[in-house]
Amino acid sequence: MPSAGRKPVHRAGAVCYDAPVLPANRIDLGLSTAASAVLLATVCAACVPNGPPAKGDAGATATTTEPRKPTKPTPPKPAASMPPAPMLTAPFEDKFDRTVLGPDWYPLTSNWEVRDGKLCGKSVRNRGVWLNRTLPVNARIEFEAVSSSPDGDLKAEFWGDGRSGATQASYTNATSYLTIFGGWKNTFHVLARIDEHAPDRLQVPLSADSVEEREKPVVAGRSYGFKVERSDGKTIQWWVDGVLIHRLEDKQPMSGPGHDRFGFNDWEVPVCFDNLRVTPL
Repeated sequence: MPSAGRKPVHRAGAVCYDAPVLPANRIDLGLSTAASAVLLATVCAACVPNGPPAKGDAGATATTTEPRKPTKPTPPKPAASMPPAPMLTAPFEDKFDRTVLGPDWYPLTSNWEVRDGKLCGKSVRNRGVWLNRTLPVNARIEFEAVSSSPDGDLKAEFWGDGRSGATQASYTNATSYLTIFGGWKNTFHVLARIDEHAPDRLQVPLSADSVEEREKPVVAGRSYGFKVERSDGKTIQWWVDGVLIHRLEDKQPMSGPGHDRFGFNDWEVPVCFDNLRVTPL
């Protein structure tokens, strides 16, 4: 209870009581440090907040707002692509018959190199290498790919932003469609949109005993012919050695700035790519 004789003072958000006034003849300038601290604590304790402190600047009137309703998460919207690159209006080819990568490519790590007439990478951790060309909405992308590991894991990105890579261990924030041939230690062939771990990704489980070509795992050292195509503005089709692996009809197709580049990718295993051909459709 407040001490008798102390007058309550009402302030915003608090009720305070005047501290007792000491007569002049009782003020002792020779108070010890400890005594001064006790006196200061007594005065400060005379003003007790009425309820929890309000957020905001001191002295401001507390306000409340209605809580926001939860919103359905949406895929990340990529920034615009790299500075304008030539639009592909005619077929583009790269056979990598040189010793350096050159200006046609934008690697996200130095682990990409041209070696023995192929574009090769290892342990790039989903930091790919992007072709410095702008894809039209409809195009056919063909290339050869080989993994030197029994874990398979041949990966490429289609209609991405041309500059992004993984920012964490799991590649859940890509800007592209991803093909992963022999992923997850050669247990799945996967076609994904933005998130390669998404529950709605297209996947086929693999078995060395399967009689279906699309269900067989990657063989280390074997060169595979990839073809990915979009011809109607919305449907991604993926073949390997002429066998249809997956077909994805996208109700929200990705195209235009931020979704107009092609790239190769990898996680850990040594991989090489060759004989790239991109054909506008």
